[in-house]
Amino acid sequence: MRKRGEVLFGNIRKKSSLGVRKGKFFSPPFQRYESCPNILNWKILIKEYQRHLRIEKGISEHTFEGYVHDVERYHQFGEEVLGLNSPLRITIGQLRTFIQYLIEDCYLNERSLARNISSIRSFHNFLVTEDYTDQDPTELLDAPRLTRKLPVVLSVTEVDAIFEAIDMSTPHGTRNRAMLELLYSSGLRVSEVVNLEMSMIYFDESFVRVIGKGNKERLVPLGSSARKYILIYKEHYRNQASPAKGDEDILFLNRRGGRLSRNMVFMFLKELVKEAGINKNVSPHTFRHSFATHLIEGGADLRAVQEMLGHESITTTEIYLHLDRDYLKEVHRTFHPRN
Repeated sequence: MRKRGEVLFGNIRKKSSLGVRKGKFFSPPFQRYESCPNILNWKILIKEYQRHLRIEKGISEHTFEGYVHDVERYHQFGEEVLGLNSPLRITIGQLRTFIQYLIEDCYLNERSLARNISSIRSFHNFLVTEDYTDQDPTELLDAPRLTRKLPVVLSVTEVDAIFEAIDMSTPHGTRNRAMLELLYSSGLRVSEVVNLEMSMIYFDESFVRVIGKGNKERLVPLGSSARKYILIYKEHYRNQASPAKGDEDILFLNRRGGRLSRNMVFMFLKELVKEAGINKNVSPHTFRHSFATHLIEGGADLRAVQEMLGHESITTTEIYLHLDRDYLKEVHRTFHPRN
């Protein structure tokens, strides 16, 4: 039976200590920390870490939210289970207890676990870099080995089936067709599409200027089909819309004139996939995977695909080579007379 004031983490019971003492913030070097243990508490250090992520790292909102979510769970466990009022006091043994909790009680798969460890590493690295401490317990923490899963990819026929399921007689249908054509034509991330500005599309040159991860810019070719449907959407609907304040240059708008959310794109795509009769776990990112895979299958240079996708490392792009080999094996099995 859980007692009042207790928080249960798996088989570990610990009296809750949600009250955090507040004090005026300052940034002493780590040598002075022992004289002010209640000033550099979880809440203050996480707030500084969030400021660091936004200002210095320049990461996307989605990545920011992921880091903050992971570190807040770490904070809750450290304070309520381990009884620590500050992350500066955590040991490698206590850190391993938290990792065990993530595996056994949160049921995280290996990829989610790796992301959580990455978030915690980032947090402790910030604490060391900013001279809050000279100890980083994550240096001794082993990351789980990931089994690399091949992404879901649509065939050309399936892409066409999704496009055909769109009702082009409605404003939103026309907008959705233009969005999906752009996702498939240029391999953009969904966050890049919903934040795309009209001034970033060069119709005469058939290029799109994209602001990707870390605010890095890249130029991506615009396919003729995507160009066609974007122009239809612009001419018949977008140019007559009344955009919300701050979204005057945003290309794809919702009913209220604001930019679309990522979730809205997920939702309408889910309905289209169902209508098209496709039994795959399809997301907007599936169009990006399909874009890259179909280019590789057609003989495109891997470095060119890397540049269009905006991958920092060629190894990230190499996963599509594995997909291409599977495609070739399937063709061989299907059409070779000895099979």
